[in-house]
Amino acid sequence: MKNILSRKSFWALMLLVNLTSCDNDGFLKENPTTFYTVDNAFSTSAQVDQVLVGAYAQVRDLWANPAEEGWIFVLRGNGTDMYDVASIRKGSTFNNYGLINADNNTFYNIYSTYYQLISKANLALEAAELPHISFSSPAEKAYIVAQAKFFRAYGYRNLAELFGGVSIVTKVSKAPQYNFERATRVETYQFAINDLLEAEKDLPETTVSGGRVVKGAAQHYLAELYLAMGTQLVADGKSAEGQAAFAQSIAYAGKVIDGGTYGLMTSRFGSRSTEAQGNVYWDLFQEKNVNYQDGNRECVWALQVDYAAYRAEDGRSKLPYSRTYGPVFRDGAKDHLTGTLEDVGGRGIAQIIPTMYVRDGVYADKFGADLRNSEIVFRRVFYGNVSTSPYFKKPVPWEVLYNGSGDATTNLNNTSLVYPVSCKIATDKYTGLADGENMSNLFRDDYFIRLSETILLRAEAKQRTGDKAGAAADVNLLRERAKATYKVTAADMDDSFNLILDERARELIYEEARWNTLLRMGGTIAVDRIKKYAYWPEAKATLTFNYNLWPIPQTILDTNKDVIWEQNPGWQR
Repeated sequence: MKNILSRKSFWALMLLVNLTSCDNDGFLKENPTTFYTVDNAFSTSAQVDQVLVGAYAQVRDLWANPAEEGWIFVLRGNGTDMYDVASIRKGSTFNNYGLINADNNTFYNIYSTYYQLISKANLALEAAELPHISFSSPAEKAYIVAQAKFFRAYGYRNLAELFGGVSIVTKVSKAPQYNFERATRVETYQFAINDLLEAEKDLPETTVSGGRVVKGAAQHYLAELYLAMGTQLVADGKSAEGQAAFAQSIAYAGKVIDGGTYGLMTSRFGSRSTEAQGNVYWDLFQEKNVNYQDGNRECVWALQVDYAAYRAEDGRSKLPYSRTYGPVFRDGAKDHLTGTLEDVGGRGIAQIIPTMYVRDGVYADKFGADLRNSEIVFRRVFYGNVSTSPYFKKPVPWEVLYNGSGDATTNLNNTSLVYPVSCKIATDKYTGLADGENMSNLFRDDYFIRLSETILLRAEAKQRTGDKAGAAADVNLLRERAKATYKVTAADMDDSFNLILDERARELIYEEARWNTLLRMGGTIAVDRIKKYAYWPEAKATLTFNYNLWPIPQTILDTNKDVIWEQNPGWQR
């Protein structure tokens, strides 16, 4: 969304968003002549659009996490089977269930943030209907409404997958309310689906520049929501309705996969395609290669990062991935590797780390030969850069990196700090070094939706209908692109969806919202995998109950005092 934001009017409108959700009775009784309301804050359609710009900015910050907020790392997967925390950050663990309960502020931050997004969407929808707002054409208005409904659906999609049924709010709040009724999880899914069905009609197939949502993004989330709803319906004993939902999931995924707009990139492309050391999967994550408009037919929707905007005024326009996701060789392997340069993956501080399952487990044995496991994509070879090391200018063995100490605890801690480096979080060509930037940030755009995930959603939906052969065929679309030597068969598609989840880890590391995936799958899948793959032993020791939803934040239960909500199973006090 480069160059579409007027800062002064944007912040005035964001003030309105905050004021309309304020719960202070005394404040609400004031009636100053300059008080912003929905009726008087808007005079042009461009101002309505700037509310949507605020929504785009919010989801960008929720994904890129430029402020490095701990609760957003949880949203990105900390505490799942894929990610944990390093020894130096054990205070930020999200795997010690002696500390995780409904009072945990992480749950409240995530829950309330999605309602803030919903509030922006509702504000835009109400403003678009004001009689004094004129639009250049009916199509302009329809597009604004479609984007607003998309973001409202996006908010409810996340709330339903993570927390289950919640309150459906469709209007801007103008007074305190303490009696919100709670919808069921299926009803919440259905509301989001209805919004997306409306949005799909008026979203464009493509846009001139990247960032704005398109029809394929709505169709992708329709595929995910029908899949999630079908899973819940089956769990509720409504098998026939569940199967109908799975069929819809397959159909909407097919619109994206087979509709002719999108396609997997299967040959070298983009800004660095002539460099011999790369491959097509590596190309997907290079600067100037991410957007559909860059020739990347795999990109359905991407967040926008602009280095010039970052330098001028938008300090959040960055991906701090090398810093937040990168290893700390200078601590864990300081006798052999040190520093913060490209040779160690940049200036990493290991805010969250990949588990051993992600590092090695998903590539064990017959799954090892795969472009996604190639050295250029998932770097495992690091050359000693300490002159006194016997491995100076030589590859340092992982046995030495992991177990260089005679003390087992030290080795365990070191192992948490050093790990392979994905091309998604680091580069050999950092932007901005001449301007004084260090190797903490990437300045490329990043994916919200890549076609690969749509394919994996369809594979799962097919498997849930009993079509394991069709599911395997979809998974093999990705494995063939990755030049994996082993192709899966129907026999590999186990009933606990381990193959699907493993393939998602191989394809979507550092891209997937893993908590959404695990919790929407139901049963004990999330708990089982956390116990099995969490890096630190506290998870297995303290996770003594089953759950497939996060708890409703206790603050929400307490504040909604006029209607009693039941806490989600497993989290009751």
